[in-house]
Amino acid sequence: MSTLASAPMTHAATQPQVTVLFSTEKPNANTNPYLTQLYDALPAAVHPRFFSMRDALLSRYDVLHLHWPEYLLRHPTAAGTLAKQVCAALLLLKLQLTGTPVVRTLHNLAPHEDRGWRERSLLRWIDRLTRRWIRINATTPPRPPFTDTILHGHYRDWFATMEQGSTVPGRLLHFGLIRPYKGVETLLEVMREVDDTRLNLRIVGNPATPQMRTLVEDACAQDPRISALLAYVEEPVLAREVSAAELVVLPYRQMHNSGTLLLALSLARPVLAPWSESNAAIAEEVGPGWVFLYEGEFDAALLTGMLDKVRAAPRGPAPDLSQRDWPRIGQLHYRTYLEALGKDGDAAL
Repeated sequence: MSTLASAPMTHAATQPQVTVLFSTEKPNANTNPYLTQLYDALPAAVHPRFFSMRDALLSRYDVLHLHWPEYLLRHPTAAGTLAKQVCAALLLLKLQLTGTPVVRTLHNLAPHEDRGWRERSLLRWIDRLTRRWIRINATTPPRPPFTDTILHGHYRDWFATMEQGSTVPGRLLHFGLIRPYKGVETLLEVMREVDDTRLNLRIVGNPATPQMRTLVEDACAQDPRISALLAYVEEPVLAREVSAAELVVLPYRQMHNSGTLLLALSLARPVLAPWSESNAAIAEEVGPGWVFLYEGEFDAALLTGMLDKVRAAPRGPAPDLSQRDWPRIGQLHYRTYLEALGKDGDAAL
């Protein structure tokens, strides 16, 4: 092996080694692509391990990295939830006694659902143990003691090899896990008020509740312009569905970080979303003609007016997502882990 070829390996071997236990399971075909791409982007000096409560309680690791910690505390049954919360309390006690640092990625400012006082108490305990926070957009308020900004990565590479179809004129798309806070019921009502027969609405994603499924199915039965694929969809199917849309419509009632928005942009589709500081920052970052923001009530006049703006707006061939490349994101995570351990984070760069 040449000296040049061995240089990166030598550098990796001399960097501080860090074992990180992630709060998520080992990646599989159904894993959130954000997580899969993050794990793939970590440098060789980071040794990832994936979560089981047994390993978390009984094994040794340098850092615990939490994503969506509320899911460690939940189970479909009341007895299961109580058992998971007792185990989580034991884990937090272990972390506190051993001084194992916690790093937490702030995907949401707060959980989308309130599951009671025990969960709230455990989440506050997690907050107190968190040594470094990672915010994935720069508008999230920083939290003590330290907050690092590491932008949410794009999905371009993830979908690069998948077939993408041609845009269907008039196709509006709402996709992702169908949950009440995302405003799909409002979108369905508004679509029924739109007179233009050239527009059609496609809903793609798995309903979070039976009620959400029934709501969408009833709308499809009442209006032939509305259709749906109500299931978890594989990425090749999702790539075709998104690329067929003239406009992705996300009328969320709460919107801070959205992987759905970034996924649509990664496939070069314009997006309509409510105004928020984070959405406004993304709109400026990616350039004109890609993110269209509204304030106030979402109604038929707003939807059709925004579609006219989308059609008239000049835009480049693709949005600028250069600040969201994964190799740098992996290095920045390594730096955060080192600094959580009280080491020199510059060794990561």
